[in-house]
Amino acid sequence: MKRIIASEKAPAAVGPYSQAIEAGGVLFISGQLPVDGATGAMPEDVVSQTRRSLDNIGHILAEAGYSFDDVVKTTVLLTDIADFGAMNAVYAEYFPGDKPARVCYQVAALPKGAKVEIDAFAAK
Repeated sequence: MKRIIASEKAPAAVGPYSQAIEAGGVLFISGQLPVDGATGAMPEDVVSQTRRSLDNIGHILAEAGYSFDDVVKTTVLLTDIADFGAMNAVYAEYFPGDKPARVCYQVAALPKGAKVEIDAFAAK
């Protein structure tokens, strides 16, 4: 059985997909752009964008009854791999204890001109 998860604090999906799906005790969070769910605004710099993307993930985790401690895997997409260090510094703030598995790629472009997008899997 699957359960659709949607947080009003995170931005609505920009396509035909769900913010998150919970199935079999695992929460699958779609890639989160650095868009403010309330205003639709997106910060300019990669540090603020990383923080916003992770905040959006946090809103979805909370809506589903999970926390960052439950995250087991993330994927980070950057439009410029030179931003890796700046993104990594912010990312580390959200995972101070045990770190999830992760992969990071440079991509040609992201929706809405974002510099970063992050997805996550969480399990209890």
